[in-house]
Amino acid sequence: MSTTKAPAKLETIRALLAKAEDPRTPESEAELARKRAFEMMAKYGVEQAMLNDANPASDAPTDRQIVLDNPWAMERVRLINRIALALGCQLIHLGRDGSGPARRVHIFGYASDLQRVELLYTSLLLQMNSGLAAQSVPAGQGARAWRRSWLLGFINRVGDRIEEAERGAREEARGETTATGRSAALVLADRKAVVSRNYQQAYPRSRKGGTTTMTGNGYGAGWMAGSRADIGGKRIGRTTAGSISA
Repeated sequence: MSTTKAPAKLETIRALLAKAEDPRTPESEAELARKRAFEMMAKYGVEQAMLNDANPASDAPTDRQIVLDNPWAMERVRLINRIALALGCQLIHLGRDGSGPARRVHIFGYASDLQRVELLYTSLLLQMNSGLAAQSVPAGQGARAWRRSWLLGFINRVGDRIEEAERGAREEARGETTATGRSAALVLADRKAVVSRNYQQAYPRSRKGGTTTMTGNGYGAGWMAGSRADIGGKRIGRTTAGSISA
């Protein structure tokens, strides 16, 4: 495990999240802390990209293979995929990890963005699992189908929220330029192109997944839980021995 100290801004984000999660914090203060942490996370991504334009060695493109365990391994794949795409990364699902139910994914992105993916995924996974455990399946519903639809509602809502925050941060930085004189929009577009190129070089025959279907009626309840979800965390899953790092 790496012992590298996290950037000060990420530590501030974690402190805000800890305050929001503390049961002794009044709900009004907790909500303000969550909102601030979410905004800071998105702004941090743009700031790192702008700094990297003048100092390329500060934030190199990299990749990581991760194993996502049960329960609900496929839903975990969907959660991390929504987060990764929102944060400028690309992910491919490589299927089962061996003969068990766990799933393996391979994520491409800049190091700072992968760090953000890790922070968000771990926290949201914990919230998703605890939120689902607190649900009572309505009478007459198939338990597994209802729970799965709840998970999909949660995942789609938190994915939308992350995308909204990222768009807001990019819009706020529209008029800014780096030390090299390039605009934020151009810097972010170039990073996206680098990540896409690395992904395509590794998986030239990759294709998009199929349409997700569901039979349960828990989607709305999951969507509402996703609207209340916080962000944060430290670990992402089981990083495999065969992981690749640039």
